[in-house]
Amino acid sequence: MNISVFENPIVKEILAKYRVLWGLSHALSLMSWDSETYMPREGVRDRAIARAELELLRQQLLLRPDFVELVEKAEGIETLNEYERGVIRVLKRAIRIAKSLPPWLIAERAKITQEAMIVWREAKAKNNFNAFKPYLEKIFELARKTSDYLGWEKHPYDALVDLYEEGLRTEDVDRVLGYLRSELKRVIEKVLSEGKYPRTHPLENVKYDVSKMEIVNKRILEILGYPLGVRSRLDVSAHPFTIDMGIYDVRITTRYEGVDFKRTLTAVIHEFGHALYQLQIDPALSYTPVAEGVSLGVHEGQSRFWENIIGRSREFIEYIYPVLREHLDFIAKYTPEDIYYYFNTVKPSLIRVDADEVTYNMHIVLRAELEKLTLTGEVKISELPEYWSNYMEELLGVKPRTHSEGVLQDIHWSMGSIGYFPTYTLGNIVAAMMRKTMINEIKLYEKISIGDFTSIREWQRERIHKYGSVFTPKELLRRTLGSEYKPEDLVEYLVEKYLK
Repeated sequence: MNISVFENPIVKEILAKYRVLWGLSHALSLMSWDSETYMPREGVRDRAIARAELELLRQQLLLRPDFVELVEKAEGIETLNEYERGVIRVLKRAIRIAKSLPPWLIAERAKITQEAMIVWREAKAKNNFNAFKPYLEKIFELARKTSDYLGWEKHPYDALVDLYEEGLRTEDVDRVLGYLRSELKRVIEKVLSEGKYPRTHPLENVKYDVSKMEIVNKRILEILGYPLGVRSRLDVSAHPFTIDMGIYDVRITTRYEGVDFKRTLTAVIHEFGHALYQLQIDPALSYTPVAEGVSLGVHEGQSRFWENIIGRSREFIEYIYPVLREHLDFIAKYTPEDIYYYFNTVKPSLIRVDADEVTYNMHIVLRAELEKLTLTGEVKISELPEYWSNYMEELLGVKPRTHSEGVLQDIHWSMGSIGYFPTYTLGNIVAAMMRKTMINEIKLYEKISIGDFTSIREWQRERIHKYGSVFTPKELLRRTLGSEYKPEDLVEYLVEKYLK
């Protein structure tokens, strides 16, 4: 691909007009990163208003008659190449969504979620669900209205999951999660009964020096190929995340709890996977609507691949063991095999972000089900803690002792991200599908064992990353991996690793 990929004059005109929209997105991303990292607490007052105004401005610019007319004109041109068709598809979808949502709804959502994130953070720290409850009620109310304005056929959840995964429907979510709920229950029971993988490990209670752990995290990022300080950053936040201001400025965060070092390290590797996707989009797509990951499910597939398929493999643990031993004094007491089992404990647990590979998707089953029921009014906001507790016991045999361990543990609802959670499981599926293909094409585990992460990155660049969102998620997966979301590959991977 080169700079002449966009050749049609109408498409070129569209992209020239799109630059200001890209600039707004760049500014909003930077504001979001600041809100989660360095912004003082009281800064939320001004930030909420500023975000709301900029979101409205973005909608107005997207819906300018001359811009919409150009996009509609380009849609009828049969000679567009696949990249140009991708631009028009992405813009048509964005215009449809923007036309569907009234300005007051966009402004209200931007304002309430900016405030809610701050309230959620304090409510979680103080185990105070009632403090967050009014905001959650408003957020779900706005989600219902959003779904109705966007339009849906079989279930209001359809419109919301489509926002995060283009073309995804509730029936797709039910099919995938229903299959996994049934199959993984059997796998979980067998893994636990066999006891080969421990439920707990002594290292989970070992404290670490944060300054030394920061060195380890940065060293691992260097090994993986993260351009730290050149096109990227590593910062600290309450909830690890990745955000980009374009393909030349991608930032990740982690958290340091001072104990159980794998939590911060796996978070760093996970977010690296997200960042790599954005960093490897072809520069020819810069400043265009397709210069971003195609969907959250495919994006999560990249992060889960690095965190789980690579980061929790024997080969990777053995390769980074010298780095761990050099900077963390307590590692000397443990062999690489000990560290491998530490990274791969299997135990039904309460916290999603700390869940192991085998039990993780049950956390998504719970959240997706509660989102659907709350959206339709079958479950009231005041009833969520009780339903959450009961579902956890049913799915994994554990019950939260506090709201902070249960309904308050995730940041997503405070951000208004209803319909986001299923993409995590889609990501696990995509990661397993990529693994299966890479084993055949580049001898994946041999590459990991010798630290050849360049070959792995290049495979991802050429097969997935460079295209940005030129193709729909399902089309990209069919082209690259031969099929759409295939939960059977995820179960096959887990059975092979944990039971064979």
